[in-house]
Amino acid sequence: MRYIKYVVAILGYIYFGFWGALFGFFFGSWLGNRFGQTSAGVFGINPKTRQKRQSSFIKALFLLMGKLAKADGRISEAEIKHAEAFMRQLEMSPEHRKEAIRLFKEGASPGFSIDQAIDEFRANAGHVANLRQLLVMYLVGTAMADGKMDAVEQELLREIAIKLGFSEQSFNQLLMMLQAQDQFAGGHYHYSTGGGRQSESASTTASSLSSAYQALGVTEDVSDSVLKKKYRKLMGEFHPDRLIGQGLPEDMIKVATERAKEIQAAYDLIKKSRGIK
Repeated sequence: MRYIKYVVAILGYIYFGFWGALFGFFFGSWLGNRFGQTSAGVFGINPKTRQKRQSSFIKALFLLMGKLAKADGRISEAEIKHAEAFMRQLEMSPEHRKEAIRLFKEGASPGFSIDQAIDEFRANAGHVANLRQLLVMYLVGTAMADGKMDAVEQELLREIAIKLGFSEQSFNQLLMMLQAQDQFAGGHYHYSTGGGRQSESASTTASSLSSAYQALGVTEDVSDSVLKKKYRKLMGEFHPDRLIGQGLPEDMIKVATERAKEIQAAYDLIKKSRGIK
């Protein structure tokens, strides 16, 4: 594609003279960039690089899911169901499902160390901040599978996050955001009562509003303009094209976009309380 601008420029000159050559040069440059990006992959990422990132992401995810599930000494029925539901949601082929189960069991084995899994992930995809955040996001879901997060699970999550490159402060903030976002699963606010987890429509209450602000990672005195910027930034992080381009496996996009729905529900609640159109 490097010579296409010259070819189009020559054709332009033959048929339309100087101005045709000038237009052809710039149009050819655009075509070269356009098709060059397509051949390299979405957002200019080489298909081999994307494949390597995807494989590293899946491998690290299921290894660490297994480690996290066994962190408190035993794998609960809820954690097993969570892993199975996750695989169904990904619509894995029988072969990929078998490999995911193998990785999960390997991660749950007594002698497994998280260092090798994290080092391999960081070598292939760890420099992409969004993938690191998504990895932690999925692991938080595993830790919360039984409705609560034990202290030992939280400490293991903290260790994983720090080894991935998070600071203590950024991990704490991310964890708070993710836990708050989970309360907006399905597009409405969930709250806990003595009888278990229930839901209500997105009405303006003190507890739901507080969770909504936490879900967006902002304080309640944030200005409307800063709030909107934060919302757009978070939604941009879960845009399907961007996620695929960064190396997230395509069958995990559906799972990632569920988080976007939770962010949207939290933002809608704040907008309603502030009277923002």
